[in-house]
Order: sequence, then structure tokens, then C-alpha cells
Amino acid sequence: MVNYRNLGRSGLKVTEITYGNWLTHGSQVENDAATACVRAALDAGITTFDTADVYANTKAESVLGEALKGERRASIELATKVFWPTGPKGANDSGLSRKHIMESIHGSLERLQTDYVDLYQAHRYDHSTPLEETMQAFADIVRQGKAHYIGVSEWTAEQIRAGHALASELGFQLVSSQPQYSMLWRVIEAEVVPTSAELGLSQIVWSPVAQGVLTGKYLPGQPAPAGSRGTDEKGGAQMISRFLQQEETLRRVQELRPIADELGLTMAQLAVAWVLQNPNVASAIIGASRPEQVAENVKASGVEIPAELLARIDAVLADSVVTDPRETEKSSPRL
Repeated sequence: MVNYRNLGRSGLKVTEITYGNWLTHGSQVENDAATACVRAALDAGITTFDTADVYANTKAESVLGEALKGERRASIELATKVFWPTGPKGANDSGLSRKHIMESIHGSLERLQTDYVDLYQAHRYDHSTPLEETMQAFADIVRQGKAHYIGVSEWTAEQIRAGHALASELGFQLVSSQPQYSMLWRVIEAEVVPTSAELGLSQIVWSPVAQGVLTGKYLPGQPAPAGSRGTDEKGGAQMISRFLQQEETLRRVQELRPIADELGLTMAQLAVAWVLQNPNVASAIIGASRPEQVAENVKASGVEIPAELLARIDAVLADSVVTDPRETEKSSPRL
């Protein structure tokens, strides 16, 4: 079964493995298959689920809400996000204005078939709205009982510090940051992680398997396997293209296989277990198109990778690793 960790300095516990439905529910995977994956996650001991209103243009939230119907609500930790447009892309259909946040939380709760979410997250930083307005809206949502905790996603260390200060003044706390993080993408390590640890936030990381690259199925000099994310034209191929264009990176990933074998893990399990070695990471988000993928990935929970093997991983990947903290700032568009 899956272990639990506290989210930041809060009392909220989340499973080390979070089930997320970013690129699958409502788009890549039929609803029956999506529901089967959610059931597999529950059967494996996962109780933390992550989605966002923008995923499949609201359909992902609807699919997840339907799949979780009948489950004891208090036994589930449910997280969603706000920022990106889900409507006709009008002037107020995106960002973190009070108007957009308030309208978005109502839509998310309706689609998820719940009265509240456990974690409501700012999906990006909004450069066009005063941070005071954004944090006041979040404070009101917490006081209204529509969200228990507030988090952010892809915010820089400086933005997290400013948001944390305002939250404290308003009587609530930021508890989490949701960045991309993997063996190949370590841009949070220099600034976001130490700042979060200081302020009492945990990381809930997405793409711990680097969109599938760290499974080892993408081979240098060969086309992406049929049916893989690398061939998906609904968004998956675009997301993974950065890594697939780097032959040297794909070659180095293949050299991780002996390390995975030594630990008795698959390549994917090694990748998920690796991010969980970071003490500031509370949970790693996994997605799945088949129930058996869920069952395999949860085996990464509780794995301890010896220091010498962590050093070997660093040596193998070497300069294929992206570490520049400025990459986080690039992910927040100026609307």
C-alpha cells in the first residue's frame, strides 16, 4: 500500500503517489478506461487525486467526479487548479482575478460533484492581477469552506515568498507547490525547494517520469513506439518533444537500467522513487491509461535509494539534466 506524508506544515496527509488525470481523462482515454484507472488507484491505496479545470477543457474534472461517486468523501484528498481559460477565452476567462477564481471554484465543485476541494491551487502566477486580490479571493474561499488548503503551481521562489506573506496576513497558509520535477528536470532544487522548506510548503511534483522518457521505452535513433505519448497528437507529443529531440539524453536514460535492476524496480518505478527521495516532496503525480500502470507505479512508494546509487544516477545523466531555475518563470505567461 501507499505511504502518507504531511503536506507542508499542515495537518493534511496525502499519499506519496497522487493519481492525476492531466493528459488522459476526457481526451486520450475513454471514460470507462479512465474510471477503471481511478478504481485501480483506490485499490492500490491512493487516496489523493489531482486535476484542473483546464484539463480536457473541464471534461477531466467531470470524469474524475463521476469515477469517485460513491466513495466516502472524507477519505479522499481532492485537488484542482485555476488559471487557464475554460470558456470562450473572453477577457475575464483566465488568470487569478477575484472574478475568475470565484467563478472557477463553483464550476470545479459542480463538475467534481463535491461541496469542497481539499487543495485549491493557482495553476500559474498571474502577472496581470495584483497578488493581494488573488490571495484575498483564496482566503474567502477557505473561509467559505469551498477549499481546505491553498497551493500554487509553477511559481518561482520569490513569488512563493510573496504569496506566503500575504496568506499569513489574511489568516491562512500556503501548503504546497506543484512543479515539474524529475531526474531530468531539476529546476526547483536551487531556489524553490529551499524556500518552500523554510516557509512550510511541500512539493507535489508532476511528470516524475519526464512524460514517459524515463521509462526507457524511447530509444535513441528510433521513432516513438506506436500508441505512446510521443505519438499522441492531442498534446502529449508536444509536451515530450523537448526530450525526444535529444539523442544523448535518450542514450543516457538507457544507462539507468542497470541501476533499476539492482533495486528490483522498473525504470518508471525508479523515476518515481527518485523524486520521493527529496524530503521536500510530499507526493509524486502519476497518470495512467491502463489500470496495470497504476498498480506498477505505486510500488515506488516506500522505496529508499542508497546514496551511492543516487550518485550513480547523477553521474549517468550528467549534463542532460536541466537545472536553471529561470525555467520556472518561463511557464507563467503574461496575459
